[in-house]
Amino acid sequence: DIDDVGHKYYLELELEDVLDKDSTVNCTAEVLYHLGNKNIAPDVQFTLEGELKNTDEADNIFYNRVKSLEKELVAENIPDSHGNVPPEMEPIHLLAWVASGYVIWQNSTENTKFQLAQIKHVKQVKRSDEYLEFDYMILLHDMVSQEIIPWQMTVLWHPQHGVQVTQDSRQPKHASG
Repeated sequence: DIDDVGHKYYLELELEDVLDKDSTVNCTAEVLYHLGNKNIAPDVQFTLEGELKNTDEADNIFYNRVKSLEKELVAENIPDSHGNVPPEMEPIHLLAWVASGYVIWQNSTENTKFQLAQIKHVKQVKRSDEYLEFDYMILLHDMVSQEIIPWQMTVLWHPQHGVQVTQDSRQPKHASG
């Protein structure tokens, strides 16, 4: 407890590479939840011991595939009701997973535990520059309240510049339909 500031947590954890389950790195982190103001994201400081697998090749293959599509990419219900993600949608799923991590961080409190449950809908937005833009409607599962929360997020991505969430907003419950 830090008087008049908030609660700070010291964490030691092992991160598993999503693409290579045998590859792990150790991580230490400090997380500070601010008192009172629920609109401030927790402060996070972390260090990694080691590196995760390089994804440049897979990123470039996906980027070039989407850039070469004649029509903008559109998809729904990833994963499906059986938990399956079609192989060609795996990069779209991973992109949502990374972007939702930002949304979760920005909207977390000590009393929430969000995780990405499903991409309800994703649509590629046409752009004139080199970035790919996707408009996602995702469902976040709050493991504490068991609530399923529809959340809209606009995501920009380029293999050399990473992921950026340019806009996000919690949606009313009926928006998930």
